[in-house]
Amino acid sequence: MRVAVTSQNFKTITGHAGKTRRFMIFEADTSGRTVEVERLDLPANMSLHDYHGEDHPLFSMRLNAIITQGAGQGFVQRMARHGIQVHATSAVDPHEAVGVLLAGQPLPAAAPHSHDHDHHTTAGTHHHD
Repeated sequence: MRVAVTSQNFKTITGHAGKTRRFMIFEADTSGRTVEVERLDLPANMSLHDYHGEDHPLFSMRLNAIITQGAGQGFVQRMARHGIQVHATSAVDPHEAVGVLLAGQPLPAAAPHSHDHDHHTTAGTHHHD
């Protein structure tokens, strides 16, 4: 199983998965230990929030899951289309969280995700002066 962790600092699990450009990639070794096998450090225009192509580098990494501290429904749905399950958690330590997931245990729940900006406008919206 291959698991990506959103980590803007390559030390802790960070949130807002759609805007994250840094991912730590983990696998279980033959003895079942969690091992970091790769790091993905994408340019600014390659966050999933900004890049809408279906050829994003994350999609070619054979991932089974992503662990993050926060993700919107659009991110979750987009990952699902590529067979990647998203796990939002309040956990901070990437190695520990991946170990919990690989052991089949539930991760601690994340705080509710909220957006402080609007992605869409509604056609025909009336503005009052």
